[in-house]
Amino acid sequence: MNTMISHLFLQHYWWVIVSLLAGMLVFLMFVQGGQSMIFSLPRTASQKTMIINTMGRKWEFTFTTLVTFGGAFFASFPLFYATSFGGAYWVWIAILFSFIIQAIAYEYRSKPSNILGQKAFDIFLFINGSVGPFLIGVAVATFFTGSMFSLNQMNQVQWATPWHGLEALLNGKNLALGLAVVFLARTNGLLYIVNSIDDKELASRATARTVLNASAFLAFFLLFLISVLLSQGYSANFQTGEVSLERYKYLHNLLQMPLVLVLFLAGVILILYGLFTTIFKAGNKGIWFTGPGTILAVLSLFLVAGFNGTAFYPSSYDPGSSLTIRNASSSQFTLKTMMYVSFIIPFVIAYIWHAWKSINVKKITEDELTKSEGHVY
Repeated sequence: MNTMISHLFLQHYWWVIVSLLAGMLVFLMFVQGGQSMIFSLPRTASQKTMIINTMGRKWEFTFTTLVTFGGAFFASFPLFYATSFGGAYWVWIAILFSFIIQAIAYEYRSKPSNILGQKAFDIFLFINGSVGPFLIGVAVATFFTGSMFSLNQMNQVQWATPWHGLEALLNGKNLALGLAVVFLARTNGLLYIVNSIDDKELASRATARTVLNASAFLAFFLLFLISVLLSQGYSANFQTGEVSLERYKYLHNLLQMPLVLVLFLAGVILILYGLFTTIFKAGNKGIWFTGPGTILAVLSLFLVAGFNGTAFYPSSYDPGSSLTIRNASSSQFTLKTMMYVSFIIPFVIAYIWHAWKSINVKKITEDELTKSEGHVY
């Protein structure tokens, strides 16, 4: 069996799984995007309640996917987990804290006589909706721009700055991707509001806001993409273990992996078509195009960052310490065992799809929330 399934194949297999989970996570952050609109989009308290409840019915999907993504990354590429969480811990603590207060907000927002008051929990949701996607985008951007760390022979991490990850906020490319993720989440959130809430005024306002947020997303994403494709990248020589800078590395990766290029272009086309059907045709199904498009685009970016002899977590301080899918992965036995477990993923996705459709049998209305005897967020 070991000769049939090589360690190299398993490393590539698990990078694809991690990349797919990353794409699903970014799509499901439409929940965060919707939360970030709760103060600016609704005109009445009932409209705000409808937005919070339509997002509240999906927030656990995002949270579960975040945990699954982190768990898969930890199990398959533990050296990345140890390096990033052991060094850039302030960024990850901020991300985790933003998701913790989200869970607290949904649990206690509508509890009678809560000591903080409903507005405090609304602020929690806004913080999670804005800070969470932004910092995740910044963290992912370091896969291309590099981080300030070094590893010794025992793989112990030393961070070169006292900011432990926060220095990533000083890089323009990182900020561009962080803002692109924020506005993508807001765009998908608005499209989901149009799709799931039966309120003509709210749908009209959401469609108008989609134009602004989609334009901001495209501007920041193109800025990040062009700057990365035209800059130097971290190329890894697997024969010598040497990592060096290569001009146009990520552009070369796209061109040398035509399947990845096709997936990326398909993702972009789906996103643009979803926006077109909503903005110009007044449709309410745009989320069903931008969602898969988001997954494909993010999947492609992760493949560009990790495949074709590329360091997926480069060190701009000590390039020799950069991480690749070869030197950062678990053992062949661990990856093979995990591969068998991963075969249940399609069944999990099928269950999520069934649960999603069951929850969205009919659109949320003001009367439903006013007269409902069930749980209201």
